[in-house]
Amino acid sequence: EGIVLKLIKISVPARSNDEIIEAFRKAITPRTKVMLLCHQINLTGQLLPVKELCALGKTHGIEVIVDGAHSFAQFDFKHQDIDCDYFGVSLHKWFYAPKGTGMLFVRKEKISKVWPLMAAEKKNVNDIRKFEEIGTHSIAPKLAIGEAIAYHQMIGARRKEERLRYLTTYWVERLRKLPNIYFNTPLQGREYCAIANFGISGISPVELSGYLQSKWKIFTTPVEHEEFKGIRVTPNLYTSVNELDRFCEAVTDFTEKRRPK
Repeated sequence: EGIVLKLIKISVPARSNDEIIEAFRKAITPRTKVMLLCHQINLTGQLLPVKELCALGKTHGIEVIVDGAHSFAQFDFKHQDIDCDYFGVSLHKWFYAPKGTGMLFVRKEKISKVWPLMAAEKKNVNDIRKFEEIGTHSIAPKLAIGEAIAYHQMIGARRKEERLRYLTTYWVERLRKLPNIYFNTPLQGREYCAIANFGISGISPVELSGYLQSKWKIFTTPVEHEEFKGIRVTPNLYTSVNELDRFCEAVTDFTEKRRPK
């Protein structure tokens, strides 16, 4: 159909938000129709300057779709803080709803032109609920969303964000002291939260992750991307400082064992 897909590459970690914005700006042409971007990159935890990118799209008459799979309910924000045209999220991640639940936001004036997965009646052309028509399915997961909302509100979005960023900062600051450690996540300001990615020079992420799992029963996610390598570490609300101490002890133990004699 003549569609051209352009992939944007940014440094890992990005040196600044201006660098990210400029990368998108350079990719825009008079034929650009849509920008799709992650609110938070799942492999590194990098938070993108979404509001600025949405403003960039609006300036050029481009619609912006934001993938909020990891951002929603991990840190505190509202729609006006990003001002996108479309926003999609899987609710089983940081919102703690059942798997198979999700949420879709579409600007009201754009609902009519977007096709649902299953054909909708003509009377529903402007109705956001036309996207909920997916055939016969269990109502139980959808009902459980209400409990997830109550739990999220009980904790408080801002308190949750502060707790998660504190936990990440805690283990990062301890590991910074080790030799040959590098980080694939920008660890300043609000450009990170619960997810961070690190590596040890000369060590395969799979080897380190395997050691943590087999010797210490600590689960991490090894990432071997064509542009970078590292291990994704993701504490959650229920993660204790003692558990992070044990994790840091395990990484230290690994570096001691691999240190040349």
